[in-house]
Amino acid sequence: MPSSQQPPAPHRYIVVEGPIGVGKTSLAKRLAKSFGSELVLEQADENPFLERFYRNPRAGALPAQLYFLFQRARQIEDLRQQDMFDVVRVADYHLDKDRLFARLTLDEQEYELYEQVHARLAIDAPTPDLVVYLQAPVDVLLERIARRGIRYEQGIERGYLERLMEAYARYFHEYDVSPLLIVNAAAVDFVSSNVDYEQLFAQVCRIRRGRHYFNPLKTTVG
Repeated sequence: MPSSQQPPAPHRYIVVEGPIGVGKTSLAKRLAKSFGSELVLEQADENPFLERFYRNPRAGALPAQLYFLFQRARQIEDLRQQDMFDVVRVADYHLDKDRLFARLTLDEQEYELYEQVHARLAIDAPTPDLVVYLQAPVDVLLERIARRGIRYEQGIERGYLERLMEAYARYFHEYDVSPLLIVNAAAVDFVSSNVDYEQLFAQVCRIRRGRHYFNPLKTTVG
């Protein structure tokens, strides 16, 4: 099993990304366990403005976005002080996603303010050695969001998820900063199914450069 052997990690910094409900945090945790590496989490549940945003996006978008920006700036600074590449790390977010969400949720004046704050912070974000981008249809995302049962997420609208997925697709269509693995995560379970996870784990270990697409075979959870 990959998770028990803890093989030498082929990358020093792996980022798992994708829209809400696609399973990025669960996969990041399992990859970190497999490599015996440090886990860097988005910690969305610490954002006191997130519930307000989901209740009323127009009223809650700016404070929620700025909170995430400051939170991530602190995380990056802490990692830099520890020497970012002294140990292997797996993260469940890419810092650039902040601009993606800001563009999606803020009006023009709010976005201008966000950009001013972002520039003042002068965040020196490390470049991932590999980005794993998880994709799934909106119906799958809605089902997974409902199943995990976080109260304030239950009001997320289908239209918002559709716009979010489109924003992610545009972003990663042009992404060329680091190796990229685009994964169809619709019909597989990388947490409960060892077979599903081992397929993906092999891909993660294999990739060194370029853009790759992974459409795993559907298996029975086990």
